[in-house]
Amino acid sequence: MYVIRIRLSQFRLYLYHGTRLIKSYPIAIGRVATRTPVGDYRIINKVPYPYSYPGGPLSPFGTLWMGLSRPHYGIHGTNNPASIGRMVSRGCIRMHNRDVEDLARYVGIGTPVYIRP
Repeated sequence: MYVIRIRLSQFRLYLYHGTRLIKSYPIAIGRVATRTPVGDYRIINKVPYPYSYPGGPLSPFGTLWMGLSRPHYGIHGTNNPASIGRMVSRGCIRMHNRDVEDLARYVGIGTPVYIRP
């Protein structure tokens, strides 16, 4: 079973299969006023945004959104790659589009997501 562990202080998302680390990705997190919530969640949906390509309409969620069991929060791509590694979101976890697409290949609905400081 895959598990996502997020370390806010490290600006990293870790993908585990059981206890074995599979991948690690850089992330952006919530601003001071809109911090990313610490806790235990699950992925409840996955929504692709196919119009987020050069010349197409831009989505604020990059190419993919994975909603968390905490309403209004999710893991998603970004069309602003310079934001990765910074506190810039309204609480969501931002990833490079290629990284969120890669992550989505491993995880499904119900995947646990553990967010820690």
